[in-house]
Amino acid sequence: MPKVIILYEIDTSFGPNILAEYYLKQDDKIPPAILKEFSEKHVKKELSEVTILKEDDRYFSKKINAESINKDNLYLSFILQEGEDIVSLKSIFENLEAKTVQNYSNDKKKMNEFLQNAFNSILSLVQKLQEPKIVKETINERTKKLLDDGKLSEARELIDLGEEIPEKLAAEVKLAEQFLNDKFYRKAKKSFLKAAEIAGLIQEEEIVSFLENKGEQVGLFPDLIKERENLNKQLVKISNDLDITQLYVYNNFIEPLDRLIEISHTFEDHELIKNLTNLKNNSQRASRLVKELNDSDKKIRELIKKI
Repeated sequence: MPKVIILYEIDTSFGPNILAEYYLKQDDKIPPAILKEFSEKHVKKELSEVTILKEDDRYFSKKINAESINKDNLYLSFILQEGEDIVSLKSIFENLEAKTVQNYSNDKKKMNEFLQNAFNSILSLVQKLQEPKIVKETINERTKKLLDDGKLSEARELIDLGEEIPEKLAAEVKLAEQFLNDKFYRKAKKSFLKAAEIAGLIQEEEIVSFLENKGEQVGLFPDLIKERENLNKQLVKISNDLDITQLYVYNNFIEPLDRLIEISHTFEDHELIKNLTNLKNNSQRASRLVKELNDSDKKIRELIKKI
């Protein structure tokens, strides 16, 4: 569960502008420099989602599909809590995105309240996945309403499901998470999707959506691993091609490094992220120095001609 949620827009002339925000603690605010970096990566590099690691904090931002309300510049940003996996946050995003579009308003107070409610909804989802008794309580409340409405057969069916489904759901989610931790990604996907089917039996649609999204994301991991291997080979080739007379090659490191950093965020490999970021920063610095060197060389040659 994140500790900060922010809804913001990016104006191409003025940069990021916060529309609504909710913090667990007032000290937990996304720094302007992070928002600026988000803006640059979303706009200049046309990335739909961006993850940034600064010291011990992890920041995540993703563009909202808001065509239905004629908006093309809305984004949700988060600060992740320690130990929270980014795959779970991405799995929540689709549902949160839809609710944001449905509830969108120019009234900042209303949107702040919406984000607070969205935060509580995420908390409720996390608790349900961790505590079968909370799912049972939800089923009991739904059963009572069915009885009050005179829907006896539906109530009986829900009572029967309530006896076994919560424990079965918790066990399947635990198994899926274990497969994920052990890097058995295909098994993890299958288990998450099975858990989603179980949640569907008791009409826990928010849990269904979350588990389906997480299963599909985890299912992409084998392809990401292959892509990471190919990018590593590309970096080695660029490095081998590096020649003192062709220093512009430093600039060729940037694009594959950007992608490797994004993939590493998915796998929560924070030490590798730091090393890749350091390599990227030094490559950018080398590229700037090469440009300065080339510019100076050009001026020197022009001046020599005038002597």
